[in-house]
Amino acid sequence: MKTWWAVALAIIGSFLAAGLLYLTVQQPRGQPVKLRPPPTAAPILVQVAGGVTQAGLYSLPAGSRVTDAVQAAGGLASDADPNSLNLAAILSDGEYVYVPSFEETEITGRAPQSEAILLPGERININAATQAQLESLPGIGEKIAQAILAYRSAHGRFSAIEEIQEVEGIGPSIFEQIKDLIAVSGAP
Repeated sequence: MKTWWAVALAIIGSFLAAGLLYLTVQQPRGQPVKLRPPPTAAPILVQVAGGVTQAGLYSLPAGSRVTDAVQAAGGLASDADPNSLNLAAILSDGEYVYVPSFEETEITGRAPQSEAILLPGERININAATQAQLESLPGIGEKIAQAILAYRSAHGRFSAIEEIQEVEGIGPSIFEQIKDLIAVSGAP
């Protein structure tokens, strides 16, 4: 009787071993999985003007800073005032970077990095503006500028300029004063 059990176990073991061997050498079924490379952020387009060697439009990688835009434009001109802007600021698509000259900084009477230098047709990007830049807008003082920064921090980027009216302290009358001076992504 023990012989029969040994033979039966040997036969079952042989079938299991053959099945495992078949499964391991069998060709895979279906289509192979193709891994795609991770998505890369789309480049941004910025305009660089003023005290740079070659003013113009430049395509930069997402996450670029003002210094990258200045370098893409050939660097600072000899009369450019590098202390008048924040070279470490992160750029967004459609932004306008203007590098003033020392003479322009003196004429405007503005201290370096204190306010945006608004030229005719230029707008302040409310998604990237500093408190000083916001305070340069009519009807916007220190308290409202801080409220804008707090709102932006809590709710993220504005998608339209009209959304700034959701900030406490900005009603229709203040919005009327600033609507032509602000933008959500750089100059118009």
